[in-house]
Amino acid sequence: MPGRKQQGWAVRALGSEGALGPSLLGEGGGGPEFPLVESPPKRATAPNDHLLYSNRSQIYFTLESHEDALHDAEIACKLRPMGFKAHFRKAQALATLGKVEEALREFLYCVSLDGKNKRARSEAQRLLLSFFSPSVPGHSQEHSPDILKLLAPHPRLKEHVESMTTEGTSHNLPKSSQENPELPHCSSQEEAAARENGSNLMNPAKVKADGQQDNMKNQEEDEEEKQGATSPKVASIKTGKCQEKKRKHCQIESPEDTEMPNKASKQDPPANQGSKPALSIPLASFDASDLECSLCMRLFYEPVTTPCGHTFCLKCLERCLDHNAKCPLCKDGLSQCLASRKYSKNVIMEELIAKFLPEELKERRRVYEEEMEELSNLNKNVPIFVCTMAYPTVPCPLHIFEPCYRLMIRRCIETGTRQFGMCLGDPVKGFAEYGCILEIRNVQFFADGRSVVDSIGKRRFKVLHQGQRDGYNTADIEYIEDQKVQGEDCAELMGLHNCVYEQASSWFHSLKSSLKNRILNHFGPMPEKDADPQINPNGPAWCWWTLAVLPLESRAQLPFLAMRSLKDRLNGIRRVLAFISRNQN
Repeated sequence: MPGRKQQGWAVRALGSEGALGPSLLGEGGGGPEFPLVESPPKRATAPNDHLLYSNRSQIYFTLESHEDALHDAEIACKLRPMGFKAHFRKAQALATLGKVEEALREFLYCVSLDGKNKRARSEAQRLLLSFFSPSVPGHSQEHSPDILKLLAPHPRLKEHVESMTTEGTSHNLPKSSQENPELPHCSSQEEAAARENGSNLMNPAKVKADGQQDNMKNQEEDEEEKQGATSPKVASIKTGKCQEKKRKHCQIESPEDTEMPNKASKQDPPANQGSKPALSIPLASFDASDLECSLCMRLFYEPVTTPCGHTFCLKCLERCLDHNAKCPLCKDGLSQCLASRKYSKNVIMEELIAKFLPEELKERRRVYEEEMEELSNLNKNVPIFVCTMAYPTVPCPLHIFEPCYRLMIRRCIETGTRQFGMCLGDPVKGFAEYGCILEIRNVQFFADGRSVVDSIGKRRFKVLHQGQRDGYNTADIEYIEDQKVQGEDCAELMGLHNCVYEQASSWFHSLKSSLKNRILNHFGPMPEKDADPQINPNGPAWCWWTLAVLPLESRAQLPFLAMRSLKDRLNGIRRVLAFISRNQN
């Protein structure tokens, strides 16, 4: 049985003085009792051979002697700091012993040594998921996000993992090894360690058949590696065998290959152990700059991840897509995000920030809320759309395509006000002195980022001070209303109101059917006459509807918007209707 000879050689080389006693498979093992090792030498034959410590660590792990497995793995890591298998077996032992943070550090170290190793990546991903999402039992790894990919864009986390390869592995040693760093090189201490390790093998244990076969396979590979390092001829033979094994492995590879072959089932903790203490930060150099958005250079807020794997603040990404439908970093196309207006929320990133940076998150949220409060003010820095005339109660459909106005409309919706100002352009002042507040009723977005906004006029205002914000115009404004009259003036106003309404209604019904249909489709039907024309601070709705449909230039319509006297507005409409009627006749 070559496998048993290999195991026996590994144990004998690091054994202690005296017989090792009964077989590892004896006493309840169900197999014949015969010793793996008949008579070990009095002192270790190869005390500085990392392969022997690594192999014996795997044997201890299979025998479920996890403390001994961890001890041998630590010595193997000390002898060969860049050895993948030694660190992987140490991580296995730490994970089985419940030392999650140390196991995670070792698995990440293994990933830094061999980033393509599926077993190391899957174990690191599993521990990260259990560390950050402990409340989701039975979460399938095949449907979980690639945590390592999500952390990859953050250079500080990546540098920390990579720096472990150059800092040495003094952190991997047990306390006794740190106090005596020369342990693997001092002959007297080697004998003491060998005696202690050999005495641990005196306890027989049951070995599972599958685990034993895996151990023999791993040890054969390690022995071949050792022999290849000393002989060029053997190295060439080993290379051919390795290539043959790789070809064979690729042919029989299956989805189960990602699972650990030697992983023992996790034992339930003793009842008197109690709950585990709260986990601390797994990376010592973790700080707020590790989780900064590459666009705003501030802590992530509402982080989203693009299909190409990059993470940004939601608001930052939307502003970039207003100008170009590509990823700001890798320039991959993100047209699907514009079309659906749906983004992949990065839950892991939010949990990282909430868990490790609560104070920074609190400050970041405070700044965001202050910005939203400032944008919600409908008296100071009110967003102004410089385009056309708008009137109270009259619908005003808009086609939005400029990046600055995309941002403006989005902010109006996010703040909840859903309102902005509309003013005529002015070649001297920038925009007119009077305007109307519009309220957004509905927005229809298109795949290329354009949108159609259905809005309606609400209140009139006067501009006090002009400004700009992020490319669009703003203004400090005051709202204006009609001055009410009483007594004889009120009675005169009522008569004028009824007369002008009948005049406007007659003019509209005298229009051609095609023209009337166009007006009805765009502005809707003519509003009914109000019983009290002064009930609305902005005047009767039919007055504004009539001004909107009259064939007047915008400059001729603007004075009506600034009027604070309903009587003057009615007289002006009457004069315009009379002029149009004379021209038609």
